Amino acid sequence: MFVQAIEEVGGFTRAFHIIQRRYGDKAIFPDCGTLFFVNDEGYAITAKHVAAAIPAADQMEKKYREFVGERNRLKRDASYRFEEKLLEKRFGYAKDTIMQLRNTFVDCVEGGDGFTCTFHPKYDLALIKFNNPVRLCYKGHAVFAKEPPKQGQFLCRLGFPFPEFNNYRYNEVSDAIEYYKGGVPVSPRFPLEGMVTRFLRDADQFFGIEMSTPGLPGQSGGPLFDSAGTVYGMQYSTNSLHLGFDVIDQPIRIANNERNVTDYSFMRLGQCIHVDIIKSFLREHSVTFYEE
Repeated sequence: MFVQAIEEVGGFTRAFHIIQRRYGDKAIFPDCGTLFFVNDEGYAITAKHVAAAIPAADQMEKKYREFVGERNRLKRDASYRFEEKLLEKRFGYAKDTIMQLRNTFVDCVEGGDGFTCTFHPKYDLALIKFNNPVRLCYKGHAVFAKEPPKQGQFLCRLGFPFPEFNNYRYNEVSDAIEYYKGGVPVSPRFPLEGMVTRFLRDADQFFGIEMSTPGLPGQSGGPLFDSAGTVYGMQYSTNSLHLGFDVIDQPIRIANNERNVTDYSFMRLGQCIHVDIIKSFLREHSVTFYEE
């Protein structure tokens, strides 16, 4: 049903790779987000919480270098570990604290003067402008629906959950995580269909579309589209609704052995930014987009 649409939408949907390192650990943890282009001028949209990793990376690195600088000035005597703990507390570093972050856009553009990121003041939506690219690496652009979707309509999302890229490493010399030319530089795209169940509203307007299936981690920022490839929204979150079909300490038989099982049932429902919110945001910033 969505075969042709996925090929078309996949041409302008791209991954945003994120790697992170926790305090006191050299291990690197990969993550991913999604963005999609709305015209041939280098404009793309994504979720605000995905784009927030861009300024966060610089802020984290600046903070860590300040910490390292102060730690290097500590005297290496019997009180060193005590003073280091005080320093860790002041900087907010604990075992599971993320203290280094790196990110990169995958196959979006070549060359240019970097990019500009604009956050929606209210909703989980961000606009990214790649400035003066030498070459566009994406194909086509989103075409937005003129009319919003209807309850019961069957739609699809596309993104990059389950990151498989591994072109990253820890650099001992610089004490930093980094990308390098090697390994696996991409992750496979992953579509997920669902039915429009309800619409999300705040005091001002309808701002979201609820789907009968979850949006997966890594699909945030990805497009919501129909079988013709027309875009109706952008995946940004998943809500968990308690169903009430709880099983508490109930005996069941597994492989001829009796076990007591407890299970709490939830329905996972994807949430997408409404197409009208996206178009309004683009108009506000004088960004060219297309409808049908």
